Amino acid sequence: MTIRIREATEADLESLVASASALFAEDGGRRDVHMDTGWPARHGHDYWRAAIKDVDALCLIASGESAAGHLIGRLKQPDELRPTAMTAVLESMRVAEEHRASGVGTALHDAFLAWARKREANELVVQAYAANTGALAFYRSRGYQSHVIGLRSDLS
Repeated sequence: MTIRIREATEADLESLVASASALFAEDGGRRDVHMDTGWPARHGHDYWRAAIKDVDALCLIASGESAAGHLIGRLKQPDELRPTAMTAVLESMRVAEEHRASGVGTALHDAFLAWARKREANELVVQAYAANTGALAFYRSRGYQSHVIGLRSDLS
């Protein structure tokens, strides 16, 4: 099956929400007891609709016979603390399980990288759960390095 990477439109909202819902369930839902895995179903349509229209956001869908994955990236403008940083933030990416290790993730990331360069970003940033070794390996193989480490202590 041929998978095509393209910018998402409002016609893709159902597929985007389904992909985001699956990501929340399989990633955050397993790795964060406080994750609201129902958020995409309740708020995803409005969130993705706004992102599709946002000139500083990139919404991609990987599709074949069905949705194979998605990516959302955003451009973060420099601020007073980091005045020279034009950051492209990879906010969310998922590849459906049946399409993993087939190049879909690489194609999504390559499209994000091309968009970031076109927008004159000078750094890429992504967050992943420390326990998500597959995602960490994927990003490290594309040049990402640990930069800030977040720690958490459970008080319950």
